[in-house]
Amino acid sequence: MTADVLAASGGVKQIICINWGTKYGAPFINRLYAMVARNITPPFTFTCFTDNRDGLRSEIHLEDLPPLDIEKMPVNTKGIWPKARLWGPKLGNLTGPVLFLDLDLVIVGSLDAFFEAGGPDDVMIAQNQTTPFERLGQTSLFRFPVGKLVPLLEKFRADPQGVADKYEFEQRFVTRNAPGGVKFFPRRWVLHFKQDCRWPIPLNYFLAPRLPSDARVILFPRNFFPQHAIDGQFGLKGRATTPLDHIFGVFDPTRRKGKAPFRYLRQYILPTQWVADHWRE
Repeated sequence: MTADVLAASGGVKQIICINWGTKYGAPFINRLYAMVARNITPPFTFTCFTDNRDGLRSEIHLEDLPPLDIEKMPVNTKGIWPKARLWGPKLGNLTGPVLFLDLDLVIVGSLDAFFEAGGPDDVMIAQNQTTPFERLGQTSLFRFPVGKLVPLLEKFRADPQGVADKYEFEQRFVTRNAPGGVKFFPRRWVLHFKQDCRWPIPLNYFLAPRLPSDARVILFPRNFFPQHAIDGQFGLKGRATTPLDHIFGVFDPTRRKGKAPFRYLRQYILPTQWVADHWRE
């Protein structure tokens, strides 16, 4: 299958990402490129579809955001529906299979195997670890042939709010509706920081989050960025603090910010050096 997948893209491993607005930008894109370059066997390309080209490395191929042609995007939804721009018939000059990567993930091992699993016409997707009883994909990392997801775009365009209300997350929509279905990459290749790396209470107060030896990519939940793990900051609006100080915070409702005491206690993490070792240019 490996030769077939690469043959469909001219022997080149094609990596893509997407960026819009100001939440991420050049620091995240440049770090992602650097991690890819350190963890892939050439030849490869790295293409970013973006509305802002400022500060990006010269090695990155830059393309404008693909058209979406939707007058009103869904509101009050948890899904990242602007990713639907990637489902169109064209993605710049790319053809064949492309591997999409979210901007806030951390690459810790070789990406070569993601171009070896499955066939050139397959939609290959990481497994979602946060819903173990649902056969759900995780679109933070998935591979698809350019143009194959056009039926998804057409269905989404026909009723954006209805699709978002029904499926909630765009990854559920992709998993349920991809033409020919989806196939999953091996479970241990793509891991979730909070699910697979953080120690359970009370070990989280004594041990920094671990890096499983079989991991290739580590995903981070929304609004919890790699820098938070590096600093030992347990939430977007949290703070880096000592274990004892965090424990005493359980008696202060303003510190817990509405979280139940046990949930507050188990969220604590120590600074995580291996994230800093990998999440860099």
